[in-house]
Amino acid sequence: MSTTGATADPLAALGSLPGVAESVESVRKAVDRVYGHRIMRRRSTAITSEAALRGARGSAALSGADWALEEVRRRTDFGADDEARVVGSALRLTAEAGQLLSIWRQSPLRVLARLHLVAAATPGDDVGRPRQAGESVDEPLIELPLPSADEVSGRLDGLSELVIAGSAAPALVTAAVVHGELLALRPFTSHNGLVARTAERIVLIGSGLDPKSICPAEVGHATLGRAAYLGALEGYVSGTPEGMAAWITHCGRAVELGARESTAVCEALQRGAA
Repeated sequence: MSTTGATADPLAALGSLPGVAESVESVRKAVDRVYGHRIMRRRSTAITSEAALRGARGSAALSGADWALEEVRRRTDFGADDEARVVGSALRLTAEAGQLLSIWRQSPLRVLARLHLVAAATPGDDVGRPRQAGESVDEPLIELPLPSADEVSGRLDGLSELVIAGSAAPALVTAAVVHGELLALRPFTSHNGLVARTAERIVLIGSGLDPKSICPAEVGHATLGRAAYLGALEGYVSGTPEGMAAWITHCGRAVELGARESTAVCEALQRGAA
């Protein structure tokens, strides 16, 4: 997202794009419904834990490891093959997200570096830092043109400045821009999709929209499907008002579906079926 010549609060300006205000309101209603469920008064910790598991499964699915939920739940070895390592990375990132909330607003780049370290879980001088000129990116499911290392550096600095400065923009807008920018840049040599979706989660939690992390957008993104996800991302990368609005509303729908998932978990717990 370029901020050249932008207003003092470019994120807030995105809230006026066609359809975005309606999406923000729809998300708020969906989140309020699950927070208002009677089971949340007694079992919110259980809902948070289940949402974390389902969110990790959804994020891994979008990165090529589409496992059944029960397979993710029962497995203990996540180093056996490529798909297992992706699922393991997603689970570690979901667990790590809540530990980084206090740092995000002061140093988002430090948080992103930490997320990449957690996702990679391997030594290497390319881990935990933005990629340098000449380094390749292992992100086979995203085939958009890859920005140069210099462009990555500049845009990451711009994104960091926006986060630190704060915005009057709705949480959905900020989360969508953080998510989209990281996918567009692919700033690390690997695990960019997993990191981007975790950063979206951090924004949604830290903004107060979903403080208990019970509305996993990753579930919604996976439910909507990889083709829709990549199509909406192309809109973001285009930078057009229509494309940006399409991406933000896509992210909004993902949050709504995450809220619906947790509502179903609440209903199951209320019936004593889970």
